[in-house]
Amino acid sequence: MTGVPASAAGGSGAKPVRGGKLGAAAVNQASLWNIANILTMVRLLLVPGFVLLLFHNGGYDPAWRSFAWAAFAIAMITDLFDGHLARTYNLVTDFGKIADPIADKAIMGAALISLSVLGDLPWWITGVILARELGITLMRFWVIRHAVIPASRGGKLKTLAQGTAAGMYVLMLTGPLATLRFWVMMVAVVLTVVTGLDYVRQAVVLRRRSLAAERAAVGRTAEALQEAAGSPGAGVVSGPGAAGAAGSAGAAGAVADGAGGSGPAVGVAGGANGSGPVIAGGPAGPGSVVAGDAVPVEPVVGARDGAEAER
Repeated sequence: MTGVPASAAGGSGAKPVRGGKLGAAAVNQASLWNIANILTMVRLLLVPGFVLLLFHNGGYDPAWRSFAWAAFAIAMITDLFDGHLARTYNLVTDFGKIADPIADKAIMGAALISLSVLGDLPWWITGVILARELGITLMRFWVIRHAVIPASRGGKLKTLAQGTAAGMYVLMLTGPLATLRFWVMMVAVVLTVVTGLDYVRQAVVLRRRSLAAERAAVGRTAEALQEAAGSPGAGVVSGPGAAGAAGSAGAAGAVADGAGGSGPAVGVAGGANGSGPVIAGGPAGPGSVVAGDAVPVEPVVGARDGAEAER
């Protein structure tokens, strides 16, 4: 996904088909300024605005806390829509892939840290949630080469519980509602830990399976290469019958003296790959070369009777 506007990509621009969805040709021309990315940008801009509203007048003004809650709620709602719009209308861009998870972590982290600074939320809760989110983010980079773990129902419930609990803490609640928000936050913490452990388990299993599949593929390749290397090749001469065997193995011609003669027993045979001739001969002649030690030579032209030998 390039994130470049269609007009800048050299085309006339992708037209949405009936029903609002873009065709396949528009996938690679999704504009950076699409509705999904705009919602993500709005969520990023709401982070500093939320913090300013929350800490206004010392952080304990019910009216300003209500404004801060409204900013937090808008940010969490946009998180539900931007990803859905991007997938439904083929508006996925590289910017969205990077900015969306950053915006998610930024708004939740800002809320938890701010509430802990104000003394409304224990620091250990903030630490557990942020450690889980950071650890899972690093885990994604560790396992992304092997597989992608899809979002689970537990992960979605965790996000909903975190957002609901943090929103309740932003509001100046008292009485039974203050007690209720504590237990909602406890549910969020439990879901955070359980889903985090489940994510680690899935990541380890998928990585092991991927590595095992890679090793099996390498083993099959090695076996195939061994079988190919062990198959009989052409141009290999063995035994004392040098001249005849060389001819049957693909030799172009051979000239040989008797076993007890003084002249060399020489055979011209094609190499195993057909790239050039090799010399092969029987053991009798003093100038003979053993077939197993055959070496490449320059192409031989001519024979004892003056006839031209074929290569």
